[in-house]
Amino acid sequence: VDTTILVFNLIKLKKQTAQTNTMKQTLAAVLLLAGSQITLGFAPSPVASFSVKSTTASTSTTSLYALGVLARKAKENEIRQYCKNGIDESVMEQVRIMKENLPNVEEDNDVPGPVQSYLTRRKGTISIIAEYKRKFAVEDGFVKEMFEPEVLSPTFREFGARGVAVMADERIGGCSYDDIAAIVKEQEGAKGDMPGPVPVISSDLIVDEVQIARSASVGAQAVVVTIGVVGQEKVGFFIKCARAVGLETIVAVSTKEEAQAAVDIGARIISVVGIDDVEDKVAVISDLNVPETATVCTIANILANDNKALEEVEEAWICRDKGFNSVWVSDALYKSGNDPSEHAGAIIKGMAAKSSVKWASAKAMGGKGEGAREYLGDILM
Repeated sequence: VDTTILVFNLIKLKKQTAQTNTMKQTLAAVLLLAGSQITLGFAPSPVASFSVKSTTASTSTTSLYALGVLARKAKENEIRQYCKNGIDESVMEQVRIMKENLPNVEEDNDVPGPVQSYLTRRKGTISIIAEYKRKFAVEDGFVKEMFEPEVLSPTFREFGARGVAVMADERIGGCSYDDIAAIVKEQEGAKGDMPGPVPVISSDLIVDEVQIARSASVGAQAVVVTIGVVGQEKVGFFIKCARAVGLETIVAVSTKEEAQAAVDIGARIISVVGIDDVEDKVAVISDLNVPETATVCTIANILANDNKALEEVEEAWICRDKGFNSVWVSDALYKSGNDPSEHAGAIIKGMAAKSSVKWASAKAMGGKGEGAREYLGDILM
């Protein structure tokens, strides 16, 4: 059983029928079956002497908790095999830097890093994080062949993305750390241009600090850590590991409790994931208790709808108006192929437009809003 793909398909299935008792029973049965085929042991990474015991944080449902455990175990097995096959010298160099710097990393460093600063724009605007991947959550209706990272990377930048993420889990996103390196190289080639390079984010399912070292070795500027997968204590440790090698950490959360826990352990960039409804996303970040000396950048992860409409563009406008600093868009970038008005760059520009659902629709042929005219008329000019 390919456990990562199994987890991915289960999440899709849960989204469709999460409210039924039948789904809960089926999910529990499949998890039990899959769990019996997973090796639970995990060899410590080269930085293990600095590790702390993982405590998985509570999630909203038992099934989501089980999915997190299953995903973590599958990834741990993958990392163990990676270490067994021999770690690249460039990664080992980052491991050595991490071990050397980790004891001196400040617990409370509230100075915004370059990634946080770049994603946090003035009030009333939204920054876009475009995720590059080769596999999609929905099998039909999306582009069939993905352009190479060197081709899409400048498109993301030139159409206004403020960050490029790479889904570096080969079984889920179809990408590898080589893709991160390729996009980093392309972005660095834009130094001195307008627009210039944007931050590159490693979006692997991180369960061990060696993945952070690997992200640093290929030039990523930030990593994503999911609190529902590894737990609050481990996330705190990973934030320190990332700082030790000069990276920022985006903490993915799905509940208000996880969001507050993330802030409490020093997270200053929070991404709300796995939630469809905008109001539910807003509830996760509302009234967070943030230290007076700190600011928190909030990101809304926009899920793709299984149709050719572009409600995701309108959702980005709503998230902006609700106070989010940024939106993370993945599959929705690739829904409409390469039509001149609906390719990835056009969707990014539409999301960043100044329009509002009060005045325009992303699919309307006209409208009073500036964003509607930009998106449908002048978007490529």
